[in-house]
Amino acid sequence: RVVLYGVVMTTATTAAPPLSPADRCDRCGARAIVRAVLPGGGDLLFCGHHGREHAARLREVAVEIHDAEGVLAEPLS
Repeated sequence: RVVLYGVVMTTATTAAPPLSPADRCDRCGARAIVRAVLPGGGDLLFCGHHGREHAARLREVAVEIHDAEGVLAEPLS
């Protein structure tokens, strides 16, 4: 397991490609900055807004999360 920007990620055997400016949020079409790789090998792409909205569930189900800008990082207390 790897922690990046405060997000715990489990490394997979096949790394997902890095996000590019052409990648779009599956919810709204904005530029994607979060990629959640699912157990079956598929992935979900989210903008910062939708990544934060679904962060808790993504942490439960994803085998790997790429958070390009640290938007899923929990605030430090």
